[in-house]
Amino acid sequence: MRIMGIDPGTNILGYGIIDENESGLFPVVYGVIVVATKEKIEDKLFTIYKALKNIIRQYKPEVVALEEPFVAINVRSALSIGRAQAIAMLTATENKLPIFRYSPRHVKLQVTNYGGSLKNQVNEMVKLQLNLRHDNIEDDASDALAVALCHISQMHFKDLMSKNKGQ
Repeated sequence: MRIMGIDPGTNILGYGIIDENESGLFPVVYGVIVVATKEKIEDKLFTIYKALKNIIRQYKPEVVALEEPFVAINVRSALSIGRAQAIAMLTATENKLPIFRYSPRHVKLQVTNYGGSLKNQVNEMVKLQLNLRHDNIEDDASDALAVALCHISQMHFKDLMSKNKGQ
C-alpha cells in the first residue's frame, strides 16, 4: 500500500509518501511545498492545490492521512492550517483517495510513544523507522511522514482487532 501523509500549512506544507509491503516500510518521496508569505490566501491555497495535484499524479498514493489542526495555541493559526487541510482533502477527494485524519498528539504517540514529543524527537524517530538516519529532513516533511506512519500503525491495529474478534 502507498500512503501519503500531509502536515498542512499555508506557508509550508509537508508531504511524505511511504510504501508498505511484506518486506517493510519504504520512503518514496518527501518534502515541503513552500508558499510566499506575502501572497494572498487564495493564491497560496491555489499553489498548494496545484502542487498536491502534481505529487498525487506522479506518485499515485492509495490513501491520504492528514494531521488535524491544533486549535489550543492560536485560533488564527488553526484556521489557516484548516484551510490548507481543506485543500488537501479536496485534492484527495478529486483523485478518489480515502482520507484519514489524526490529531498531532495521536501522531506523536504512535511514532514516538509520547504524545508530547518535540519536533526534533519526531524527526529522529521517523528517520529511525524509515532508515533515513543520514538524511536531513525538514520538520514539516518529517511530520508528514509521521502522519503516514501513524496511519500504518492504525491500520495494523484495526487488522489485529478484527482478527481477534473472529476468534
